[in-house]
Amino acid sequence: MGDFNLALVIVAIVVCVLVFLFNVYLLINFQHPDDVNQAYFPKFVVVLGLSIAAISILMLPADVANRQACQHAIYNGACNLTLPMKDLWLAIYIADAILVFFIIPFAMFYYEGDQDKSVGKRIKSALMWMVTTAIVCGLVLGILYGLLGKVDFTVRHLSSGTTSFPSTWDFSSSQPCIGGTHQCSAYSASASSEATWTMRATFPEYVVALATIVGSVLFTIFGGVGIACLPLGLVFSFIRRPKAVITRSQYIKEATELAKKAKELKKAADALHQEERSGSKGRKWRKNVKAVEKELLLLEEDVNALEEMYPQGEKAETAWAMTILGYLAKLVLGILGLIVSVAWVAHIVIYLLISPPLSPFLNEVFIKLDNVWGLLGTAAFAFFCFYLLLAVIAGAVMLGLRLVFITIHPMKWGATLMNSFLFNVGLILLCSFSVIQFCATAFAYYAQATAAQEIFGHTLQSLRGIKYLYKYNVFQIAFIALAGLTFVYYAAFGWRRKKPSGRFQLST
Repeated sequence: MGDFNLALVIVAIVVCVLVFLFNVYLLINFQHPDDVNQAYFPKFVVVLGLSIAAISILMLPADVANRQACQHAIYNGACNLTLPMKDLWLAIYIADAILVFFIIPFAMFYYEGDQDKSVGKRIKSALMWMVTTAIVCGLVLGILYGLLGKVDFTVRHLSSGTTSFPSTWDFSSSQPCIGGTHQCSAYSASASSEATWTMRATFPEYVVALATIVGSVLFTIFGGVGIACLPLGLVFSFIRRPKAVITRSQYIKEATELAKKAKELKKAADALHQEERSGSKGRKWRKNVKAVEKELLLLEEDVNALEEMYPQGEKAETAWAMTILGYLAKLVLGILGLIVSVAWVAHIVIYLLISPPLSPFLNEVFIKLDNVWGLLGTAAFAFFCFYLLLAVIAGAVMLGLRLVFITIHPMKWGATLMNSFLFNVGLILLCSFSVIQFCATAFAYYAQATAAQEIFGHTLQSLRGIKYLYKYNVFQIAFIALAGLTFVYYAAFGWRRKKPSGRFQLST
């Protein structure tokens, strides 16, 4: 048993190193050319944040393996070298909260600061914003912890009589207790035996709980939309693909229109920059900035689409063939993603919303895969959890393109600025709280008797003021409702080609 536990520690260390190296690879390939050889602090924050998010997702499979290492022991403490999972969970989520609420905002404020200012002034401005955020968060956490930081567990008071040790036992279903009472059986005890056991939660657990609530709201909105639009967007992208190469005259006409649009956006951006330098950064200015960002993103998509429809150069035929293969890959990935999304929605309905559950469904699938090969079920479980994070990003981008009050931060290969990187890393970290809680609940049968279930199952769902959100499945119902509405929206409008927008003007 000790050898197994030592191997688990070694695997955990190796996985952490691999995750870090993979995130460095992502940063190098996704970063914008303007950020090459600069913005080192935001890059460090991005790699650290992505690593913590990935490790937090992988910790639940590690928690299950840690439990299995002691499955033959009388209690987990009888094992040597098991991972202290509860301490690790709290440490990783405290680090998660510090990154989300302090470090990432500081890095974003510094990166987006006026480039004409000195480094010292940009650091000072970013620190002021971060300190303000820290004071507000500290006051909110302190007040809420003082007033509501208690856990209410519903328990039954059971008791039994005593008797001399007999030579034979005379128990039956009608008389399961000693001394002729029925108060020792939880099933047959009277309703008056129920009581509420109240205790104060530890402050780290309370911080994790509140961060999970904030993350759950974002996860429900973005994840519910994204779990439908992620696969359907890929499928309808194939349906809307260019069917043939356009003529040179058509290309010149479309390129001229895009050039006019680019000049309008350049003029609008210069006007906004002039307003920023004059200090008039009000609500109208912020609204116009978001509108310009949205139009610029749509313009880039139009330019890419035009280049696809009229490939140029010596390898034009090869480029067109790669474009067709790319859309075929989107179709295949979209179909696979649709299968995963349907499996997720079906599992939520079958296992979480219907009481008692109709079937363990994916829980049984993971257990059977573990029986085939030890890490197969773990890998499948990790994939389903990571898929939810991808859905969150897809939902944020999709809503950002359609709602003015949501800032767009798309992730593009070789063209992602650090502020977009930081925003998405913060969103992933914040939603990772709720993704882990969601997975721990959805796969409770597979992850039973783990430290994660103790934190995210018993404590979180019994916390005063919060427990009713989980008791009545508010987040799960909203998640399914948004997924259904998004599916209907894509079925009705997703197949249509995007019409070119008219002349862009700033709001006055």
